[in-house]
Amino acid sequence: MNAGTVLGVLESRGQTLATCESLTAGALAARIADIPGASAVLRGGLVTYSADLKTSLARVDADVIAHYGVVSAECARAMAAGARIVCESDWAVSLTGVAGPGAADGHASGDVYVAVAGPKMGNGESAFYQWPDVSRAQVRGNAVDAAIQLLYEKITLH
Repeated sequence: MNAGTVLGVLESRGQTLATCESLTAGALAARIADIPGASAVLRGGLVTYSADLKTSLARVDADVIAHYGVVSAECARAMAAGARIVCESDWAVSLTGVAGPGAADGHASGDVYVAVAGPKMGNGESAFYQWPDVSRAQVRGNAVDAAIQLLYEKITLH
């Protein structure tokens, strides 16, 4: 799946998209923005690399971070929901995880959560991915690819 296909589906529906990224630090938004005509769909993106920015920019409740951690399905869903509100978009996709090298926050390098929030999705939906024993760049690239795939799956279901 590629970002162009996702943009095509959203544009045909007149819907918009936002991103909220931690470990990928804007790589997903950049991939989407590389496509000519992306401005018809992409509202914007938040880079919330630190926990405090997850709460202040993406409106993630501090209790979610305190209870589940920043690398969790709950945090990923809250990031997507927050980005959807802040950016006033129909859809939002978020990524949080550990790019490595080494473990962080009790998670191994390569552990990634991706979440999507959209119409009729309640609190959003998330997926967990693991890419052990690959480079930091590979984890980040794989995460962007996974986010595009998950987003496509959700927008075609809802």
